[in-house]
Amino acid sequence: MVQAAAVLEDFEAPAGVDPLFTLVETIEALSLARTVDQVAAVVRSAARRITGADGVAFVLRDVDQCWYLDEDAIGPLWKGLRFPMTACISGWAMLNKQTAIIPDIYADDRIPHDAYRPTFVKSLVMTPVRPADPIAAIGAYWSVERQPTQDEVVKLQIMARATAGALENAQMYASLTETLERRKFLLRELDHRCKNTLAAVQSIADQTLRKAVSPATFVEAFNGRLSALSRAHELLTRQEWGRARLNDVLEQALSPFGEVDGARISLQGPAIALAPETSVSVHMTVHELAVNAAKHGALTTEDGRVEITWSVDMAQEHREVVLEWRESGGPPVSMPTRAGFGMRLIEGGLARDLHGECDVDFAPEGLRFTLRVPLSPRIALA
Repeated sequence: MVQAAAVLEDFEAPAGVDPLFTLVETIEALSLARTVDQVAAVVRSAARRITGADGVAFVLRDVDQCWYLDEDAIGPLWKGLRFPMTACISGWAMLNKQTAIIPDIYADDRIPHDAYRPTFVKSLVMTPVRPADPIAAIGAYWSVERQPTQDEVVKLQIMARATAGALENAQMYASLTETLERRKFLLRELDHRCKNTLAAVQSIADQTLRKAVSPATFVEAFNGRLSALSRAHELLTRQEWGRARLNDVLEQALSPFGEVDGARISLQGPAIALAPETSVSVHMTVHELAVNAAKHGALTTEDGRVEITWSVDMAQEHREVVLEWRESGGPPVSMPTRAGFGMRLIEGGLARDLHGECDVDFAPEGLRFTLRVPLSPRIALA
C-alpha cells in the first residue's frame, strides 16, 4: 500500500519521456490502486499527459445515470454532477459499447450543446471502460476543433481496459475489507452477548438458589428459567438479533404453558417492536407470570383464562405502552407471604429497565399485572 500511495500521489513522468513509457507507468499505478477514488486520480492526470488533451473526465455508471466523479482540465467541467445516460455522450459510449470520436461537438447531435457552451470543450473522445459491459467512461477534451489521432484514441482505449481491471480490483478490495470489518464486528458482538448471557445465568442461579427451599425446587425453577432464556435467544436468532415483535415474544414465552389460541391464553394489541435486550427482559417477565399462573393461578384449572392486552396511550405527554396481564377463572388469589426471585422480577425488573412503572394486584378473582413504559428506541411502534 505504501508503494501504491507513492505512485498515486506523485504521478509525474520526467520531461521528454516517451508517452508509451507513461502509459506503462499508468497501468502499473492502476494495478496498485485500492479504491475507486485512487483509480480516478490516476486516470484523470495520466490521460491528459498520454493524449495531450486539455481536459479529462472520469465518469462512473450509476444505474441509469452518468456520474462525473473526477476531472483534470484547464477549466471546470461537470465534476460531481449526474446526468441521465441518454442525455450525455458518456452515456452514449457506455450504452453503445463503443468509442465516440467527435472533432466538432457543435456538429454532432449526440452532444447536449447547452451543457457544453459554458466549457472550453470544442472536440472530444469518449471511450467506455470494459466495452463488453461498460461500468465507466473516460473522456478526453480539447479546446480547439481537431481530429483526434488514431494513436491518441488507441492509448485512451488501452487505458480504459486497464481501468476496468483496476475498478474490479477496487471493488474486490472494498468487499474484502467490508467482510473483514464485518467479521470483527460479529466477533465483538458474540463476545458481548456471551458475557451478557453468562451474567444473566449467574444472576438467575444466584437469585434462584437464595429463595429455594430445597435442592429439588432449585433445580425445577433454575431449569425453567434457563429454558425461558434459551427460547428468548432462539427467537432473536431467527430475527438475526434484530428487533422482534412483541406479539412474537409473548407467544414464544407462553408456548410451554398452552396454546395461544384465545381459548385459555389470548393476546391482543398493536404492532410493537422490541430491541433485542428488551425482548429478553419481556420474555423472562412473562415466563415468571406464566409459571405463577400455572402453579397458583388461572392456569391451574380447566376454566382458567389469561388475557394479555397492550395499547399505546396517546393522551400522555410522552406516549406510553400499556401492557396488562389479567387472570380469571382460577382459584381465589391472595397476597404471597414471601416474595421470591420471580415475583421480584415481575414487580420491578422490566419496569426499571424501561424507565416505566408497574403494578401487581392480587385481586381475589385473579392476578392483575399492569406495565406502563414510555415509547423509546427499546420499545417502539413497528
